[in-house]
This record gives sequence, C-alpha cells and structure tokens, in this order.
Amino acid sequence: MTTSEFHANPDNFCYRHPGRQSFVLCQRCMRTICPECQTQAPVGVICPECMQEQRRNQTPAQRRANRRWGARSMTAVGGRPIVTFWLIGITSVVSLLAMLPGIGPVIESSLLFAGGYLYPALSNVPFEPWRMLTALLVHGGFIHLGLNMLALWMAGQSLEPLIGRAKFLTLYLVSGLGGSVAMALIAPGSSTVGASGAIFGLFVALLVIGRHLGANIVGILVVLVINFVYGLLVPGVAWQAHLGGAVAGALVSLAFVTASRRANARFWWIGLVAAIVLVLLVVVAVVPPLLVTAGR
Repeated sequence: MTTSEFHANPDNFCYRHPGRQSFVLCQRCMRTICPECQTQAPVGVICPECMQEQRRNQTPAQRRANRRWGARSMTAVGGRPIVTFWLIGITSVVSLLAMLPGIGPVIESSLLFAGGYLYPALSNVPFEPWRMLTALLVHGGFIHLGLNMLALWMAGQSLEPLIGRAKFLTLYLVSGLGGSVAMALIAPGSSTVGASGAIFGLFVALLVIGRHLGANIVGILVVLVINFVYGLLVPGVAWQAHLGGAVAGALVSLAFVTASRRANARFWWIGLVAAIVLVLLVVVAVVPPLLVTAGR
C-alpha cells in the first residue's frame, strides 16, 4: 500500500478524530478508535457510542451494582480479576511445590494449620498464628487443588470486578481466617490445608451481595448447599473450615453492603471489617483455652 492509499483509507484513522492515526478497533462495532476514544472492556476496548449503548442495555440489577459498588474499577481495568489471577497463580505454585518428593513434606508441614499452633501452653508445638492464613496456600493433592482453583476462578471473575480488588482480597483473607478460627474452635486437634474456607466465603458473599442487588441467587445457593453437604458426608473433609469461612464471608459482605449506603463508604467498610477480624481473634484467643481447661 502506498502512502497516498494509506492516508486515503479511513480505516487507518479514528472514526471520531479523522486526523489521528490508529490501528485499534472497537470490539463491538469494529471501527478504528484512538486512545482518547478507547474504553477498556472485559475483552479489548470499545468506542464511546458502544459504551453508551451497553449502559442503556444494562439490567436494573447491573445499574444498581454500578451505583453502589463503584463500576469505575471495571472500566478502568476492563473488569479483569487481577487479584483472582494472582491468588490462583501463587496458590498453585506453592501447592505444587508441596507435592514434590523431598521438599514437599517440609513445605506442607511449615504451612499447614492446627489449633495447637495457637496455644503453646496446651500443646507441644510452637506458637505460630500466621499458619491460620498460610494454610490457604497448600492443598492435599491435585484434585483438591484443581477443584479449589476452579471454584476460585468461578467466584472471582464475577465478584472481584463487582466489589473491587481491595475488597475482594480482604474478603478472601478474612474468610480464610474464619475457616481457621472454626477449626481451632471445633476441631483443635485436627490439622488442615487448603483454601476451601476462603472460597466458601466468596460464594456466600455472592449470595449476600446478589440478594442485595436483586439478582437471581438460586443457582449459587444450590451449589453452596451441595458442597457443604458433601463436606459433611465425606470423611476427611474439613467441614469446620467451610462453615467458618462461610460465616466470615457473610459478615464481611454484610459490612460491604452496609458501608455502601454510607457517605464515606471506604471508611465504614474498613472499620467494620477491622471489627470483624478483631472479634475473630478475640474469640479464638479466649474460647478454646476455656473449653480445654473445662474438659481436663
């Protein structure tokens, strides 16, 4: 193509700014758009007209989500669940390393959680409370890892763009913490690994926030109930962590919903979540020693 042919072809220039050369196409109408006219979409970019049409076609639930949860993060980064990607990547790497012969058992034993690691005076192991979260990084085999990472991807690709990266990561970690607290309360003598508690918290948050937005939550509820019953019936599954993660996820998501109605939403959700974490730590610090003392 000669220079004159290139300049004569309007497809080589932004349709809204004919003087600006560009080779980027709107993913919906396939017209050429310059950087100023590009808005990130879940896949590629779209032009301003397609963005307006997309907003006009939103359901009432989507409009409420945009108003209450701040859809700016979706348009700014294309709604890509970056935190979900990182969680899956880091967890998968650590879990696979923990499955290798030789170093694998050392890694797993260094990261797993059991109630004894919270109470040095009542056990023969050192005080290592950080295991309440490091246990999320290791899994008991390929199937355990694969199912949990698949569930994390399913929940994360919907939930993270809706509530934002900071809230999503907070929800994940506090739910995981809740799962470990439940293990320490209900089964202090059992050790556990895996991110199941955190993932149960994510699915419960989908229920709570979806119900708040008026979305159809029947499918999520059915999946959650089936998985919880499965954990109760199958030996070796830490249903206590599932229960604790679900309760913590419900509390954190309710904090998000409550804060979304306030003028200073960021201040409120951080404060409420901090209070939830404090309550979890106080409970796990006070209740199990009392129970063990009473039983001796």
